[in-house]
Amino acid sequence: MSSSASPAQPTPPAHADVLTERLALRPWTTAETAAVLDGTRLAHWAHDFPADGDRVIAGFLGEHPAWRGAHGHRLVVERESGLVVGSIGLFWPPSEGAVEIGYGIVASRRGRGYAPEAVRALAGFAFTAPEVHTVCARVEGANSPSVRVLEKAGFSRWDDGDGEGVGVGGEGVVRFGVAVTDVDRSRW
Repeated sequence: MSSSASPAQPTPPAHADVLTERLALRPWTTAETAAVLDGTRLAHWAHDFPADGDRVIAGFLGEHPAWRGAHGHRLVVERESGLVVGSIGLFWPPSEGAVEIGYGIVASRRGRGYAPEAVRALAGFAFTAPEVHTVCARVEGANSPSVRVLEKAGFSRWDDGDGEGVGVGGEGVVRFGVAVTDVDRSRW
């Protein structure tokens, strides 16, 4: 891996950041995607970013242009430090009103509540799109930390991972989701 000596951060795309008390969820830039793919370290990344999942998402961003849109994938930025500490995204476009969410926080920032904070914020942002009424996620049932993230973010378990539940995800994969009506859409 090489290291970037430049402290300047790339200019993000024109889509607005989603802000929480401690985090900014901002779109990936093409420069950041390229840096992840070619192994270049950028100065505004936490020392353990990118994680394996971030590399996978960076690879898919070129294949799925909608994932770069306003409701696509974002980097999780710790507002206090300005460092990228993970990524989160909606697998856009929605299908029959439902969109899936995926997320990851680097190991050095886990245990601080960043993941549920980011999931809740991006789910709320998804509900600003009139065509979305459901945000769902699939996790390995044995991945207790990820299960807790979704529960803390207000998601409900839809099946028990036996491969027979709502929106079957396969043996051992548990589906979680949250659905809103127009009446409670503003709660998010």
